[in-house]
Amino acid sequence: MISYLEFEKPVAALEARIAELRQTAAGGDVDLASEIRRLEAKSADLLAATYKALTPWQKTQVARHPMRPHFVDYVAQAFTDFMPLGGDRNFGDDQAIIGGFAKLGNRRVMLIGHEKGNDTQTRLKHNFGMGKPEGYRKAIRLMDMAGRFGLPVVTLVDTSGAFPGLEAEERGQAEAIARSTEACLGLPVPMVAAIVGEGGSGGAVALASAERVLMMEHAVYSVISPEGCASILWRTNEKAADAAEAMKVTAQDLLGLGVIDRIVKEPVGGAHRNPELAAKSLASAIGEELDLLGKLSSQQLKAKREDRFLRIGEG
Repeated sequence: MISYLEFEKPVAALEARIAELRQTAAGGDVDLASEIRRLEAKSADLLAATYKALTPWQKTQVARHPMRPHFVDYVAQAFTDFMPLGGDRNFGDDQAIIGGFAKLGNRRVMLIGHEKGNDTQTRLKHNFGMGKPEGYRKAIRLMDMAGRFGLPVVTLVDTSGAFPGLEAEERGQAEAIARSTEACLGLPVPMVAAIVGEGGSGGAVALASAERVLMMEHAVYSVISPEGCASILWRTNEKAADAAEAMKVTAQDLLGLGVIDRIVKEPVGGAHRNPELAAKSLASAIGEELDLLGKLSSQQLKAKREDRFLRIGEG
């Protein structure tokens, strides 16, 4: 059952009415087929119009939708033969960042990404996708392994930011994020990063410093959350919508600024309405990018990475 966001209430009302009519029609006493079809068409048109005109703050809400597919969902629907590899060989295994060998079509890749969880138990297990130093050091280890084995790296970014707790700072959070970013930039193999939900702060950049950065149509990517920005600039979270507008957090804005390279279209109504189709679109886009990057040498890949980040914001 779909969980509706505040701005989707008109759609929710129509779909509730359709459900009522179907239940009535199931009794067999009244033929309501034509009325149901009319309301279904009206609901579909309203949903499409609503999502075509989303504000940056509404897109932020969609990116955070509790039913939105996360790393494990994309692994199940877009990749095969996933073999998870755990631990940073130093402190422990961070479940907020998962990685391992996988296959995308016939291509073997190193797949790394944030996992938020989809219910209370799994969200706690994965720390809501907020990576700790050992998570980023695990990512570094896996990227190094990919380089030695000649495997392209694919990252799926979905985090509100790196974990800000005291224990993370004590274990060197900033250093781990910086090292992970450095590992991305120095990879001798192709790397494609995809922002699939939230791309928050350095916790996202540490897995997204690739030569090709993709972004789902209704994902967001920013240096700080809209609420965090609002609390700093206006001393109130109530200005979060204004902050989202000012920060240019949407895929459409970031494509124009050169921060990302490609937008991956989502099903009408967001990826959570059809995760399988969303995963198929993402897999296709990543495959196309890897096909192009596979033609470049190690030196060309590194130069391409350096050039794309130096050019951000020029336009």
